[in-house]
Amino acid sequence: MTKVLNYLWRFWLLLLAFVLTIILGIPVYILSFSKKHYRYAYKFVRLWCFGMFYGMGFRYDLIKLSAQEKDKSQQYVFISNHTSIMDIMLTCILFPHHPVCFVGKKELVKIPIFGTIYKRICVMVDRTSARSRADVYRRCAEKMEEGNSIAIFPEGGVPDDTSIILDDFKDGAFILSSKHHSPIAVYTFIGLKEMFPFENSKGYPGRVKVYFNGIIEPTDSPKDLKEKAYQVIKKTLTQHSI
Repeated sequence: MTKVLNYLWRFWLLLLAFVLTIILGIPVYILSFSKKHYRYAYKFVRLWCFGMFYGMGFRYDLIKLSAQEKDKSQQYVFISNHTSIMDIMLTCILFPHHPVCFVGKKELVKIPIFGTIYKRICVMVDRTSARSRADVYRRCAEKMEEGNSIAIFPEGGVPDDTSIILDDFKDGAFILSSKHHSPIAVYTFIGLKEMFPFENSKGYPGRVKVYFNGIIEPTDSPKDLKEKAYQVIKKTLTQHSI
């Protein structure tokens, strides 16, 4: 795409987000007041994600590198590499049977309309506050007790240096898994880094490769869990990157 077309494409993203948030955000907001109704709210969240992902011209291919199957009655900690805002939409699309709560930045609450809904369905963290970071584990545990799974991008953000294949992992997802005996479902997303980067003048519609790396069972060592997950995703990125 030329730069002009890219900017028009990004404008379409904003327009699409606004329309979908108005239409689907109201039922999500209402249903989110009741913890037992989040499963129903999640259906509308997934519709929003489908609209955003497919409406921007993206599709995905799921490649299973493991024969393991997810248990519909089990709560998981879902992790993947993080390269694009579309990672969020793709995560929800992938998990129809596991209502997902994201651990997300508190700053996103400031976005008009979206922020109001966001703070009701996500576990927010102020990364500048040690108290907020510590409280995340308690709030995530509450969400899982309600029957929800937790999605965390363990890199903690997208590195400014685009040459970095996979940034260092933060401890949060692995402490959560170890502390609450929750299996970790590991995925690797390939393609969105090029197709929908954070630089507005770049990107293009296309097919994303999603690799299911398998499930890592919890242990008493978050450090070992983190190292195992990091190596699994790093290997997949190295072998299959476009």
